[in-house]
Amino acid sequence: MSVAKVIELTSSSSKSIEDAVQSGLHKCAESVKNIKGAWVNDIKVVTDPNGQVTEWRVNLRITFVVK
Repeated sequence: MSVAKVIELTSSSSKSIEDAVQSGLHKCAESVKNIKGAWVNDIKVVTDPNGQVTEWRVNLRITFVVK
């Protein structure tokens, strides 16, 4: 029988949503092992005064198996 745990984190990128997700997963994997998947819970953008996107932010729920 496996036991899984879910943690939540926020990650950001000036490039794209995908880059924000990848960098969040990469950073999480430095200390969390056995990552099995992630949900993108929420997406937010930061803009400049002209309405241009300057930063993408994602809220991730990451699932990993506990040994």
